[in-house]
Amino acid sequence: MEKATLGGGCFWCTEAVFSKVKGVIDVRPGYAGGTFPNPTYEDVCSDTTGHAEVVQITFNPSVISFRDLLEIFFEIHDPTTPNRQGNDVGSQYRSIILYHSEEQRKIAQEVIEEVQKRLGKKVVTELKPFDVFYEAEDYHHRYFERHPNQPYCRIVISPKVKKFMYHFPDRVRMEEAK
Repeated sequence: MEKATLGGGCFWCTEAVFSKVKGVIDVRPGYAGGTFPNPTYEDVCSDTTGHAEVVQITFNPSVISFRDLLEIFFEIHDPTTPNRQGNDVGSQYRSIILYHSEEQRKIAQEVIEEVQKRLGKKVVTELKPFDVFYEAEDYHHRYFERHPNQPYCRIVISPKVKKFMYHFPDRVRMEEAK
């Protein structure tokens, strides 16, 4: 098993999508990329800790590659807007890849360049080495699954999940495809 740590805006969104990906074993929302030890959600939302909302993904590389995860990642968020995704504004919502190996760094750099070329716009996704992951509070885990009718879930998260399922039907877990 391998790990990937990605931030593409609100971690409720990225967790909802990656939990439906074939080959993903576990997805945990949390905070990474900052300097403040043991941050809480309130600390991170203050936009002073340097952390981004991220998901830490445990995946089986014989089923899905890191490159495939990044292709999904770049499809479900806007990597061209610094410190925001839609109405979510602040450095905690920035696009970030925290690589766990030199191989992941190389792949991420290649994919960023490909996405930039495809979009014809500057990709602002931060690329930095993984340091430490702080798991989010329990109430953030499986948020979309537990609150599908909450307005944010219906308006923001559900379209991202549907976009993933439409663009990557071969990557959707069998139980989700039904």
